[in-house]
Amino acid sequence: MIDNNYVDTVIQLADNLFFGTSITTCIMVLKKSKSENFTLFIDASKESAKVTNNNKLTEENIEKILGIYKDKKEIDHVSRLVPNDEIAKEDYNPSVSTYVEPEDIREIIDIEVLNKDIERIVARQTVLRKEIDEIISNL
Repeated sequence: MIDNNYVDTVIQLADNLFFGTSITTCIMVLKKSKSENFTLFIDASKESAKVTNNNKLTEENIEKILGIYKDKKEIDHVSRLVPNDEIAKEDYNPSVSTYVEPEDIREIIDIEVLNKDIERIVARQTVLRKEIDEIISNL
């Protein structure tokens, strides 16, 4: 399908959208007469609203996904236009996560500041231990 240029877009949806299944689902949009030689990958896994134990696509979510699809927008951590030859190099893997880098939301730690804090804590601990030892020796 990639070599014949039929795959237009792959959209990854949130998990727990459909009754009876908790897996993440994808929509593959196919076009028979596509002129561009690329495929749009959209990570819409964050586009849902939590309803009880399931997720639900709201009208706002659907409009946002459709807007990205219609405009063929490239948005960091959300969508990417991938040339079909790059998909072939990835063994024709249609997984959105292969092409759209997820946002790194981990806390950035400044190791120098952390080391200074540890030094300050250790110095304070040493002072407190000496004070405790004095109190105990006076008893």
